[in-house]
Amino acid sequence: MQKHRPPGNLSRRALLSAAAAAGAGLAGVRSGLAGEAAKPDPLITEVQDWQRYLGDGVDKRPYGSPSKFEKHVIRRDVSWLTASAESSVNFTPLHELDGIITPSGLCFERHHGGVAEIDPAKHRLMINGLVDKPLVFTMDDIKRMPRTSRIHFLECAANSGMEWRGAQLNGCQFTHGMVHNVMYTGVPLKVLLEEAGLRPNAMWLMLEGGDASGMNRSLPLEKGLNDVLLAFAMNGEALRPEQGYPLRAVIPGWEGNLWVKWLRRIEVGDQPWQTREETSKYTDLLADGRSRKHTFVMDAKSVVTNPSPQAPLKYRGRNVLSGFAWSGRGTVTRVDVSLDGGRNWRTARIDGPVLDKSMTRFYLDFDWGGEELMVQSRAMDSTGYVQPAKSELRKVRGVNSIYHNNGIQTWLVRGNGESENVELG
Repeated sequence: MQKHRPPGNLSRRALLSAAAAAGAGLAGVRSGLAGEAAKPDPLITEVQDWQRYLGDGVDKRPYGSPSKFEKHVIRRDVSWLTASAESSVNFTPLHELDGIITPSGLCFERHHGGVAEIDPAKHRLMINGLVDKPLVFTMDDIKRMPRTSRIHFLECAANSGMEWRGAQLNGCQFTHGMVHNVMYTGVPLKVLLEEAGLRPNAMWLMLEGGDASGMNRSLPLEKGLNDVLLAFAMNGEALRPEQGYPLRAVIPGWEGNLWVKWLRRIEVGDQPWQTREETSKYTDLLADGRSRKHTFVMDAKSVVTNPSPQAPLKYRGRNVLSGFAWSGRGTVTRVDVSLDGGRNWRTARIDGPVLDKSMTRFYLDFDWGGEELMVQSRAMDSTGYVQPAKSELRKVRGVNSIYHNNGIQTWLVRGNGESENVELG
């Protein structure tokens, strides 16, 4: 079969050369944001290697992966935070992301007994306790029930926890990276509870995971009947093993420790179970030695991701400041940004969808002349709550806790564009 050739029998090489010549003319007109005349750029005027050879066919990559030039965009851990990797955490690279959806392969991990590898054909979910009929569901049973998809953030209660006593970790990936935002698909928990039938004295649920730690937490029944999902998919595909495959709880707006992964059992009771993760852990120790208990909701919070210690400013002149804001009580209605440590505030531009209990993206376009900046952001939500300064938070909470730190973050941007984590007096 004769191959089709371009009109006039021009070869592909000749077409590329002609295109390059045309590009040379354009390249000489203006270059960069200033619009100044510039010499022709060989990266435009000359044919590049990737234009000379055919790339891989569709049969070479049956499951997609990022470009090799993005290999630095990964989750990272801090080895000294915990005694072992099986009961530890890695962090979402917030400074490398845009939009509001976290790619599945970059969602932070927090485990108590490592990643459980579960055959979905053998996985079961049991509902027992104060119900009319105890039930056991297979994954096929669950997937035949009415399903829904919603976008929510998941934040570990210990996110920013190392910062209670002052600036510790240098990078928003490490100070704020125990959060991600994805679309979950699953069945409302209410559907399964109604099928089992609730006794009149039912007030609490105990969610138990199928991992080696037997992770479990108490959950008020009212929340379970409101907006809790039992999810089997995220971002359009099955859950990743590290995110609870084949089934996990989604507790919108509440601390991540409640979002039990590898979910295998839900017991209905009349009072909380006082589990390890809600007594010795995941309580907020106050300055006087007392603890706040069952502080489920994640309050409004924000962070500037660019510029930040892992994302320095590279150019003077036009720049884009970017960040995330979220609230477990509703939607983010406004984000203010300060470039001078809170003396003056400007309202940022919220971009993209603004959803209930979901991360929100904000931008601020600004010009930078090489001066030092003290970059901050503060979020406001639909309840009227305003993100507090760290000093305000410590007046109420002290510095003994490691949970629920939603204080305003400050980055010092130096004249060379590099940034570091600092605190203001």
